[in-house]
Amino acid sequence: MFPFARQRLQQFLREHGSELGIREDVDALRRQHRVDAAEQLNPPPWSDDPAGAELASAAAYGEWLIDRDSKCSALKSLQGKIWQEGYRTGELRGEVYPDVPAALARWSCQGKILGIFSSGSVLAQKLLFGSTAAGDLTRFLRAYFDTTSGPKNAPESYSRIAKALALELPNILFISDVAKELDAARDAGMQTALCVRTPSAERPAGPHHAINSFEEIFPETSPP
Repeated sequence: MFPFARQRLQQFLREHGSELGIREDVDALRRQHRVDAAEQLNPPPWSDDPAGAELASAAAYGEWLIDRDSKCSALKSLQGKIWQEGYRTGELRGEVYPDVPAALARWSCQGKILGIFSSGSVLAQKLLFGSTAAGDLTRFLRAYFDTTSGPKNAPESYSRIAKALALELPNILFISDVAKELDAARDAGMQTALCVRTPSAERPAGPHHAINSFEEIFPETSPP
């Protein structure tokens, strides 16, 4: 999905750059560009003159951010809109691991409140889970969170999520394949599980319970 957005960024901005939502993304990118320039990160130059240079600058800067795996919220918003167009035209389809649909259905039947926290925008999350080969999985999801809630490696982000869900932190299980995210969630007070998708004889040692499949989380016999 990320290469898809990168390849279409310039054309998408040329075609939709006058739309209000895109204008807001471009303005936010301009502000972030000033921050990066002030911090001497050497982003590509930004110019608003002549006409059209602004969108070309936004595209070049967006590609620069993508290449650095930036979590910039404005970039994520723009990527989500590009993906939305890709899903609409049929060029994209959501892909999830085979155990995910059954796990979401099982957890939902158990009365669990299911939510997603991703560096991808809320729009991108809904598009992905709404268009999988197993059908629309958004019917199982109650909440979506992205980097507007804060960085995924900051404990404060998980505290904000718990507050939004009206749940106590110790009552929330956060599953991820990124240890730094799990460290932040644990520091905030959540339960954690490290998902290692490549089965091995020995699971990694560390403070987080390791799993190879969602089948291990709240199996069928678990009480609600």
